[in-house]
Amino acid sequence: MRVVCARSEHLAQVAALFDGYRVFYRQPSDLEGARRFISARLSRGDSKIFLALGDDGAGLGFVQLFPSFSSVAMRDLWILNDLFVAPEGRRQGVGRALMDRARRLAVETGARGLVLETEADNQTAKGLYEELGWSLDEAHHYHLETPTED
Repeated sequence: MRVVCARSEHLAQVAALFDGYRVFYRQPSDLEGARRFISARLSRGDSKIFLALGDDGAGLGFVQLFPSFSSVAMRDLWILNDLFVAPEGRRQGVGRALMDRARRLAVETGARGLVLETEADNQTAKGLYEELGWSLDEAHHYHLETPTED
């Protein structure tokens, strides 16, 4: 397995994984929508996507990070927004490799660190994060949905 920074030639692999990620979070499959979304991220360069590839070149997982800022620390910050390992890539260290690459990005860019959120019952992910030294904060996160314009 190797982890690469996704580029336009990886669009099909990342879009398929992203669609699987959305299905995992109880969204309907929408491969074309996933393709459009990932294509926009890659062409605009507004996120970093790392892709885990198997020895046969198949996409095993991905992590997507968005840049942000810590105003109080006056430093960059990365939001680890999406992490997904395909069923065929699980229990092979893919998630760990992707998380390690995300951490390296933060170090390489001099960022304050990384932040993420996951569902309270996602024990597998939480176990990995804690193994890798992540800590759970006591913050209360609020969320506001805004209507989409038709």
